[in-house]
This record gives sequence, structure tokens and C-alpha cells, in this order.
Amino acid sequence: MRKGWMIRVMMALPPMVLIGAVAFHLGGCASSERWAREAGQHPQQFERTITKTVGAQFLLYVPEGVGSPGKRWPLIMFLHGSGERGKDLERVKVNGPPKALENQKDFPFIVVSPQLPENAAWSSDVLGALLDEVIERLPVDTNRVYLTGLSLGGYATWDFACDFPGRFAAIAPVCGVGDPDRACRLKPVPVWAFHGAEDPVVPLKDDEEMVNAVKACGGQVKFTVYANTGHDAWTQAYANPGLYAWFLEHRKNSGLPSEK
Repeated sequence: MRKGWMIRVMMALPPMVLIGAVAFHLGGCASSERWAREAGQHPQQFERTITKTVGAQFLLYVPEGVGSPGKRWPLIMFLHGSGERGKDLERVKVNGPPKALENQKDFPFIVVSPQLPENAAWSSDVLGALLDEVIERLPVDTNRVYLTGLSLGGYATWDFACDFPGRFAAIAPVCGVGDPDRACRLKPVPVWAFHGAEDPVVPLKDDEEMVNAVKACGGQVKFTVYANTGHDAWTQAYANPGLYAWFLEHRKNSGLPSEK
């Protein structure tokens, strides 16, 4: 199995999606003939479906026995921080599960670790397409798909899960911050968040605000704050075997919404 695997996916987007598509409703209703026949300013309506191509390179870890007939495997998607962006996939191995997997060969998950190009930001469209691709190609247990990421990837963990809460059985953002206005979308998704008490890059109070917002909505949230720790909360978080056991305790609620 190759570790680098490039995907190219064509996605048909619904007309009202504003990311990567164009859909304007300007009010009123007029026939195409009136566009050309009537002078002056009039309310019109435009609607069109377009497609776009997305792609990513990523590390893929596949456990021994993944081809066993009838067996499906839990999956972790890991999102790296800003320092690992670029074209060299070796950079993705410096932190988190990809680092641990260099020496641990009996990890009981499929692990997908995409890499951002230089100066790029995480996109839920790209991540969703990648997840779809992996699920189509490998025997993934779609009721046990987990999401985690650190720093820039921690922000994206909150955001991707808020965009598509129905995709995940549980999430673990590390030193990232989410949007409290969307926190209630995570009510049915178990969360274990991690942060350093002395983080100078991503303020602890901002992550606390998101955690408290999810709790206020009735969500299931664990929050671990490491004392005497700065931005690097990920070394301790990902070295904790309890995190992976906690993932496996959770299965997806099939009643969750699957769209933004």
C-alpha cells in the first residue's frame, strides 16, 4: 500500500452552497425573454449547478488484516498544524498519530493524515471528499469514524465537525478553537478537547469558550488542560492511550445531520 495517494474528485454541489459554487436569488421571478426585452432595473433570479475538482496528498496507515473478509475497521482522520504544510509528506510525521505509527505497527485503526499545500487552509469540502474516497476504497466502519487535529488542525477539527456532525462518532481537537455560535451542532458528537494552560499562540480562554458553549447545548465534552504547558499540548494528548480507547467507546448516532 503506497503511503502517498493523490485523489481527484468531481463533486456536484447543490445550488445554494456558497463555497465553490455560485447561487444567487435576487428576488422576484422573470422569464429569460424579459431579461433582454425590458429596459431598466428589475428583480431577477439566477440558479446554476457547477462542479469542481479537489485533491490532496496524504499518509495512509492500514492495519494488518485489513483485507479480512467481512471485517470493517475504525478510522481516524488526523489534521496537522501550520508548520507541516508543503509538498513533503515526511513533515506530517513530526507530530500526532503519524509520528507514533512510525514505530507502532499494531494500531487498530485505519489512519488518514492529509497534508495542506504551503499557505493553504483546511477545507471541509476537500476533507469530506477525501473521507468519501477512503470509505469507497477500504473496509471502513462508517459508524466509527473519528476526527482529531492540532493547532491549525485543531481549529479545522472543530469546524469540519460543525459542518458535518453526522460523519463522526467522536472528535478530539487539540489546542484549537471553534465557533461558539455553531456549538449546538455538536450536541450529539462526543468531544475530548486538549489545551495547554500557558498556550501563548491559541489562548486557553478561547477554547474554554467553545467547550462551555457545547456543554450549554447539552453536549458531551471532556476538557483536559495540561498545567505548565504552552502551545504543545499535542505531545501529551497523542501519547495518551486513553484517547484511542475513548474513541473506540463511541459509535456514530445515525440520526445526526450529514450536511451543513
